[in-house]
Amino acid sequence: MREKTERVIREWTDSCDAEVSIAVLGGAWKPSILSLLARHGVLRFGELGRLLDNPTARVLTRQLRELEQDGLVVRTVYQQVPPKVEYRLSELGESAGPLVEALTQWGGQYAAQQRAGLTAAPVG
Repeated sequence: MREKTERVIREWTDSCDAEVSIAVLGGAWKPSILSLLARHGVLRFGELGRLLDNPTARVLTRQLRELEQDGLVVRTVYQQVPPKVEYRLSELGESAGPLVEALTQWGGQYAAQQRAGLTAAPVG
């Protein structure tokens, strides 16, 4: 578990459990990474990058490491040349699926509502 996640769990009260979810799932690309791994099962780094529309390698590496440290993603390294690394959801990562799906649905509804408001706004 990442130090940040451990600190949130240790220091925050039970009334802030949603913040634990945000601490673990929040971040650039994390919900998308979890969704892609749920859909495809196992993906390599380059495949993830392409499916995510090419985030920087640094950002993708950091998000994958955080998900791995928090126990949601399993990283498997194969000892071969060239090196081969695969990512898949852990059991804990799979259990986050309904939450990620709910966030996706809510985000889509929110974005649609906001877009509608932008197009309906008077030009002034």
